[in-house]
Amino acid sequence: MEKSYTHAIVRPPGESYTQAISSAGHTPDVQLARRQHTGYCQALAAAGVHVELLPPDESYPDSCFVQDTALVIAGMAIIARPGADSRRGEERSIAELLTERFPISHITAPGTLEFGDVMVLDDRILVGETARTNAAGIQQLKSILAPHNLPVSSIPVHDYLHLLSAATFLGNNTLLAAGKFAEHPAFDGMQVITVPTEEAYAANALGIGRYVILPAGFRRVAAAVSARGFQVLPVELSQFEVADGGATCLSIIW
Repeated sequence: MEKSYTHAIVRPPGESYTQAISSAGHTPDVQLARRQHTGYCQALAAAGVHVELLPPDESYPDSCFVQDTALVIAGMAIIARPGADSRRGEERSIAELLTERFPISHITAPGTLEFGDVMVLDDRILVGETARTNAAGIQQLKSILAPHNLPVSSIPVHDYLHLLSAATFLGNNTLLAAGKFAEHPAFDGMQVITVPTEEAYAANALGIGRYVILPAGFRRVAAAVSARGFQVLPVELSQFEVADGGATCLSIIW
C-alpha cells in the first residue's frame, strides 16, 4: 500500500539554529540550511503535498525538526513530550495549531516520546526506545492508539538518535534500513533495502505515494529505491545532517 499524504506542516530554521543539538558538535550554516529547506518544501510540493509554512521559532534552536513534536493519525493528533530538555516546550505552538483541526491527545510525564522514534506501517506502529523516548511514553502511545486497532510494539535502538535515523517505511511493504539494523526481526515479511554503512544517512527517507524524498548524493540507495518502482526526489540536506536531522524530521505530514 502506498503512503499517500496531502498536507505537511514545516518550519524553516531560525537564526538560533546555530545552537541546535549536534552529536558531532558541528555548527550548521543557517543561510544554507534555509535554502535547503526551501528545496525540501519544493520536493514535497512536487510529490503533490500542500505545504503549510510556519515562521521560525527562535526560542527553540531545533524547532525546524517539527516531526518530533506531533503525529497526525487515525483522525487525531498526538502531541509529544520531548526527551531532550532543550526541546521541551517546542511542542506547545504545534499543539495550538493542531487543536483547531483534530482531537488531541498528549504524552505526559513521566513519559517522553519524540515522533522521530515512531514508524507507521500499514497495520501496526513500531516505536524505538531510545534516549529520547522511554517505556512510559511508549505505553501511553499504546493506550492512545488501542481504541483505533493500531497495535504498538517497541524496538530498543542503541546506535542511532531515533528509530527513523536507522530505518524508514516507504510504502508498498518496502523499508530502508541501515546496515545490520536491516536484519531486525520486526521487519520480517517486508521488502528491506539494506543501506550500506557509507550511505547510512540515507536510511532516513520520506515516502509519499510513488515518490521518495531522499538526501542527495547517495547513489547506491537512490538506485535501489528507484529499482523498487519509486521516483526519487533528491534534496540537499547537509545542514540538517549536522544537527542529526533527516528527510522525515522536517515535516508533520498527513
